[in-house]
Amino acid sequence: MDLIALLIQIVVGIIVVAPILWLVGRALVGGQKAKFTDAIWIVVLGTVIGAVVGVFVGSLISAIIMFVVWLALIKHFFDCGWLKAFAIAVIAVIVFIIIVAILAIIGIGIGLSLGF
Repeated sequence: MDLIALLIQIVVGIIVVAPILWLVGRALVGGQKAKFTDAIWIVVLGTVIGAVVGVFVGSLISAIIMFVVWLALIKHFFDCGWLKAFAIAVIAVIVFIIIVAILAIIGIGIGLSLGF
């Protein structure tokens, strides 16, 4: 596990994923339950736990474990049920894909901003 790569993943996740997660969370559970700092904690813990699980567990099992971990983090920090956590996760992924597609259409790629 490369510590520099993990730190880069955390920073990029905070910049890109946390705002989307926060906005979707606010829309589905309300502003009192979905705070921006909660979205940051979800991203940081999800990224770190994902890196650790990825080192010790195989790829398919790791993906299943991480799916449950991300849902549990959303459920805990946004104080909602499993179904609502699943809805937040799915909608956040859809919004993320739409934003990436729009950025790609206008010529701004996430890979380019990271220096790839």
